[in-house]
Amino acid sequence: MTEVSVLVPAKDEEATLTALADEVAAALHGVDYELIFVDDGSTDGSWKIMCELAATRPAVRAVRMRRNFGKAAALAAAVSEARGRRVVTMDADLQDDPAEVPRLLAELDTGVDLVSGHKVDRKDPLSKRLPSKVFNKVAGVITGLPLKDHNCGLKAADTEVYRRVPLYGELHRYIPALAHQQGYKVSELGVNHRARAHGVSKYGLERYVRGAIDLMTVVTITKYGRRPAHLFGGIGFLFGAAGFLVLLYLTGVWLFTADPIGTRPLLNLGVLLVILGVQMVSFGLIAEILLHRTARRDEVRELVSERTDSR
Repeated sequence: MTEVSVLVPAKDEEATLTALADEVAAALHGVDYELIFVDDGSTDGSWKIMCELAATRPAVRAVRMRRNFGKAAALAAAVSEARGRRVVTMDADLQDDPAEVPRLLAELDTGVDLVSGHKVDRKDPLSKRLPSKVFNKVAGVITGLPLKDHNCGLKAADTEVYRRVPLYGELHRYIPALAHQQGYKVSELGVNHRARAHGVSKYGLERYVRGAIDLMTVVTITKYGRRPAHLFGGIGFLFGAAGFLVLLYLTGVWLFTADPIGTRPLLNLGVLLVILGVQMVSFGLIAEILLHRTARRDEVRELVSERTDSR
């Protein structure tokens, strides 16, 4: 088995690929590694350069997506191709420094399962640094993993970790949080960050909107993925309790005053809240039934990290 698989998703990065391959080779000199480029729907000459690198360098392999599916899907494709015992992920724009890879791998030797880079001196404009800082603070509080940089592309982990966490949508930014929730040991290491010399950033403000939505997805699948009735039932209880209090108030008005309640919008609101509460609880119970019917013994065994026998 190969020791390290370096996974690099890329979109329109033709100017950096050759230099990146050179720097990875220098950083991992003497290490049995493979470098897997994934072309995520590039419209420039990125795929041609990837093929040339793969043809002339035994350590390089190239994978091409049918169209642009996003970074998470590209990483998932790379993970499926990886042959290494460990994986390292980095961006293709040369802002991630390949010289930091040996330090990340050494951190794994201390017993952690995943180490995430933290851009100590980030070479990005304030318009990117400030929203990112707020985003990281919120993500840390909600996920329970207070990293300084959840979205750093430079990470290293045992390959098993990347094959256990879900990778779709924009969930690549939450890989450490997803791994942490599954019981893997996660640490953070300060790394060098370089100014962008070629191309343009693929991210805008909409990135943070998608990130916020995906943060709710992360919370749902990590905290309630195995007990959906607690999520839907909890929400249903809140709606139902609010509706019950509204109807209780209106009942008091009907019994102890002469005021009519049949034409009050509040009555409709109370009834709707109770119905919504019942529906949410029902959804939770149905989800539990589906989870029970589809749960496999192997899924539980995957959560075990060590055993004292071979049974």
